[in-house]
Amino acid sequence: MTAHGAMRNAWTASAVCVVLMAVALLMPSPAACAQSGINALTRRAESGDLQAMRELANAYYLGRGVLQDYPQAARWYLKLAQRGDARAQTSIGLMYARGLGVKQDVAEARKWWQLAAVQNDPGAQFDLGLLYAQGRGVPQNDALAAKWFREAAQRGHVDAQHNLGMLYFQGRGVARDPVTAYMWVDIAAQSGDRLAQQSLARIAQHMTTGEIAQGHSRAQHWIDDHNH
Repeated sequence: MTAHGAMRNAWTASAVCVVLMAVALLMPSPAACAQSGINALTRRAESGDLQAMRELANAYYLGRGVLQDYPQAARWYLKLAQRGDARAQTSIGLMYARGLGVKQDVAEARKWWQLAAVQNDPGAQFDLGLLYAQGRGVPQNDALAAKWFREAAQRGHVDAQHNLGMLYFQGRGVARDPVTAYMWVDIAAQSGDRLAQQSLARIAQHMTTGEIAQGHSRAQHWIDDHNH
């Protein structure tokens, strides 16, 4: 290759670099693209698009595509909740319970969870059960805790299944029943929940082999029925 040819190739490479840099400067940055998406989502939400409201609330809550902003997340969850959306009612209840983006108010959390729970939202049912089990903002009431844990457990909520089983094991709010306790905790354990697996081993230490077999059989029947 001649010196002239080498110089021509070097110039060509430099020109390509310049062109690529120019193209890169013309392209919007990922941050700009994300902001554009949030702006479009906000316009849709403000026009009353319920799905856009949910996506926007989730984005602000998780910091997904936008800076995390709990007050904005609460604002959009509340708008949805006021329209009767059970998932949003559960979410805004959680924000009130934890004081995320709003002033902490357990009574307000319970109000929203109650509305979602009667719409059969298992998350809200579990949260209500936890309030009554712990006596947070309400008189401690094991019977009501068991009621709401049972509702959530029947809908597949793993933590509720574990907690309901423990109430049966301890005889809190329900008659003590180790077999039923084993059944519910076994269901949760089979979903892979580590705490449930540990609790199951502890419960088994207080049961006969026959009782364990009965509890496991009932758990398996429940799982089979709910997997169809």
